[in-house]
Amino acid sequence: MNAANPLDSFRLDRRRAIITGAASGIGKAIANAFANAGAQVILLDLNAEKAAEAAVEIGPRAAGIGCDVSSEASVAAAFERIAADGPPDILVNSAGIAHVGTIETTSPDDLDRLFSVNVRGTYLCMKAAIAHMKPRQSGVILNLASIAATSGLPDRFAYSMTKGAVLAMTLSVARDFLSSKIRCNCISPARIHTPFVDGFVQKNYPGREAEMFATLARSQPIGRMGTIDEVALLALYLCSDASSFVTGADYPLDGGFFNLR
Repeated sequence: MNAANPLDSFRLDRRRAIITGAASGIGKAIANAFANAGAQVILLDLNAEKAAEAAVEIGPRAAGIGCDVSSEASVAAAFERIAADGPPDILVNSAGIAHVGTIETTSPDDLDRLFSVNVRGTYLCMKAAIAHMKPRQSGVILNLASIAATSGLPDRFAYSMTKGAVLAMTLSVARDFLSSKIRCNCISPARIHTPFVDGFVQKNYPGREAEMFATLARSQPIGRMGTIDEVALLALYLCSDASSFVTGADYPLDGGFFNLR
């Protein structure tokens, strides 16, 4: 870091960042943090209307585009549209879906559904981004994995499989594109308080929401769930020049879950 003020290394001025799954939750928080750090952010989401609404909330540095990350044609169209205004400097793969179940209760359709978004979607977006980053010999990719990738969580067979694949892809891309000066890392969160968690608790434990939130909080040794803003701040570090010496890393953001249980 050669900045006169070390904090300047966290700035993303003149950078163009694509964030998938950005209409809500972690993706939206990352997009907001990046915009506040000076980046132009492009929010991709399956729901184009919600992506556009989130972009309006974030401000003039944001734009929302509908994109089905599991579709090669949809990803290609979105990246072509984005590149018409300039190549991307940063890609954050935040789009993902969850599933509760063991191998016995996970159907082939369940497995395919999770694979199509969490694995295929990450692959397609990385491939599209690298096509623009490699010729410029510059770029940063950040994937959202999970502690499920490296810990044996109960009833998370398909989800764990897909997040393990995200971690493996991260390491592979980091290795293969060292010479192209493309950095690739991932964040492995534990339980983060998102609208998905709220909906899951309300649907499955009606009338017991407070009890279940307390149980979920206790599953992290630190005694609470993480916040979307905490994920966004780590993402900002990993996508900025402050982390220019970091590639091929998996960052746990887990309240001590992995080492302190």
